[in-house]
Amino acid sequence: MIDTHELKKRDLYLNKMIAFQDTEPVKVVTGIRRCGKSSLLKLMVVHLKEDGIVDDQIVEMNFESHAFKNMNSDTFYEYVKERVISNKRMYLFFDEVQRVPNWEDAINSFRVDFNCDIYVTGSNAYMLSSEYATYLSGRCVEIKMLPLSFDEFLYFHDFEIKETESALGGMRKQAFDKNGEHYEIRDVFEAYMRFGGMPGIADVGLNQEKALVLLEGIYSTVIMRDILERENRRGQKRITDPVLLKKIVMFLADNIGSNISISSIGNILVNEGLLEDGKRKGVPSAHTVQAYVNALLEAYFFYDIKRFDIKGKEYLRTLGKYYIVDIGLRNYLLGFRNRDSGHALENVVYFELLRRGYDVSIGKVDHLEVDFIATKPDDKIYIQVTESMNHEDVRKRELAPLQKINDNYEKIVLSMNTGMDVSYDGIKSICLYDWLLA
Repeated sequence: MIDTHELKKRDLYLNKMIAFQDTEPVKVVTGIRRCGKSSLLKLMVVHLKEDGIVDDQIVEMNFESHAFKNMNSDTFYEYVKERVISNKRMYLFFDEVQRVPNWEDAINSFRVDFNCDIYVTGSNAYMLSSEYATYLSGRCVEIKMLPLSFDEFLYFHDFEIKETESALGGMRKQAFDKNGEHYEIRDVFEAYMRFGGMPGIADVGLNQEKALVLLEGIYSTVIMRDILERENRRGQKRITDPVLLKKIVMFLADNIGSNISISSIGNILVNEGLLEDGKRKGVPSAHTVQAYVNALLEAYFFYDIKRFDIKGKEYLRTLGKYYIVDIGLRNYLLGFRNRDSGHALENVVYFELLRRGYDVSIGKVDHLEVDFIATKPDDKIYIQVTESMNHEDVRKRELAPLQKINDNYEKIVLSMNTGMDVSYDGIKSICLYDWLLA
């Protein structure tokens, strides 16, 4: 039986899954380890049972379990076949399915041989980009899962937002915990910026020591199992040095939101003696770094973002940026200190835009940069992110690139201190945590 008491709703993702229920495509939930994929499958099972589907119609397998440790595609197929009821529609749930060698053979056979609806999770983009695409091109739908948004963080940690009367007679929002204690939303947001959005943090509470243990476990699992172990399974030896991998992780974590080239990472590592100069070996060090960075992207540990020339209307091959999937993981890696808070805020905004379904790029307009261009087929927003709009020189710097854009799409500056004005020449100034909760 599923203990529904411990399952917190993730409606953003559950509703996407329900929308594809009983359709042909295999539903593939992807995302970094421990971001809630297993719980999402359980939530879907609860939904099915509430819809009248009985236990016998549901097959659940978690390949992290020792019970399925030595399965291959043949034993996987036989296990499911024995449980299929011939005259009933079956619902098949496979967690971390990429751990089964040639798993895609079995999944494709289920789709062909049985009357079934298939749901799988995986912690590595490689499964979709190569093997899976070959077998199920056009027959799978990807649901991309991220750690908790700020709104979800409040819900998972049992905070409730209520409006109270302010001293000036207006209304203001405050966060109330389950004991009725109230906090300024800014204070709770700072806790989010400190601990991040990994759902497991809610189980241990906002306790720095316990949170660090949990984050260390996530980091180790991603690095050791999803990157180094996966390389061995693929029979490739490109990524063999855990020390070098850690150094690249640390470099990217320390430089989120900064313009970075792969060759510049290579040069820094060569200078620090962590990478042999490729020119002496005949292999450019940039190739080695690129392989390691790609592995981190495939494990959903970092996300890269491209630059777009707004006036030239084209993507640029030059410097891109990287953001870390969870700000808590960054704090675990680099220590809890008030470091580079502007880029940390950018990091949070970037992933919130992804959650809201936008394609996101960096904007270049002449020699200036727009932090984010967020686009949907029928919508576009230009966004700047800064800590404060209180100082005139900061206001000028943040507004300048937006003022150069001559279209009528929404332009906003998100900050922790918005200043006195709500807009500047049609450019909105919005409080960041209000935007996150909108």
